[in-house]
Amino acid sequence: MNFSHQSVLLTETVDALCVKPEGTYVDGTLGGGGHAEAVLSKLNDQGRLIGIDQDEAAIAAAGERLKAFPNAILIRSNYCYIRDELERLGIESVDGIVLDLGVSSYQLDTPERGFSYQSDAPLDMRMDTRSSVTAKEIVNGYSRQELFRMIRDYGEDPFAENIAKHIVNAREQKPIETTGELVEIIKAAVPMKVRKKGGHPAKQTFQAIRIECNRELEVLKESLDGMIDLLKPGGRICVITFHSLEDRIVKTIFKNSEQPCTCPPDFPVCVCGKRSKGKVITRKPVIPAEAEMAANPRSKSAKLRVFEKGR
Repeated sequence: MNFSHQSVLLTETVDALCVKPEGTYVDGTLGGGGHAEAVLSKLNDQGRLIGIDQDEAAIAAAGERLKAFPNAILIRSNYCYIRDELERLGIESVDGIVLDLGVSSYQLDTPERGFSYQSDAPLDMRMDTRSSVTAKEIVNGYSRQELFRMIRDYGEDPFAENIAKHIVNAREQKPIETTGELVEIIKAAVPMKVRKKGGHPAKQTFQAIRIECNRELEVLKESLDGMIDLLKPGGRICVITFHSLEDRIVKTIFKNSEQPCTCPPDFPVCVCGKRSKGKVITRKPVIPAEAEMAANPRSKSAKLRVFEKGR
């Protein structure tokens, strides 16, 4: 299957980067290479783009798409290792960074990856297939309390407690092996009237398991500050999120990077010594235009936030 992924907020993101032709840029979530291709098309011979993705299929597909660009360097890794990867290339700082978070269309649409609740497949959900932790191990190995916490916090599902209970009861009979089995268990835990009204009853639980399996929120929290530090003066980082948990993390870190002072408001001068790293460019997140949402329904929840390093 071809790696297809419609790049969300493509024009808005690349415009926000303010690409310099001779600049060095990083796409930390390369995916199908859409954002990377748009950046590369603005670079001259001195410019370069480093594309990072932990998904082997993404690296292969992007390599094919970007083969006309000799100044593209593709690395199979997680963006949390961005500093290490840049050091290996002898790069100390960059002009811009792009993160397009969440799951790709390819990952959702390839049943055997186990991301989708729409088809029956082994419970996997690993973005990096080298990882040892799969969704199956989480579903069958976590305690009822751990499952509840995960579905409540990462899925924001009001029926988290009942879903956790149903999962534990079901696996006492036999291990839960497939996405289809899990969907039926979740359906049984959600009241019929809610199932008739709302979206797919398994959507939030699947999101929660995927986030847990790939440590998505921890990686974002642990990496974003360091990415801002890697920017050259005037450099920008653009982050696209797809749910409120990610967006909250990005908004908070960007705000704290702009105004890090922890002194009480009544102090006449700052004594904490914390200095601003730059400024938030997007006071409100940029969202897709109506036409993009109509053409690509998966873009509906996308939000772009941009931060600029101080000059």
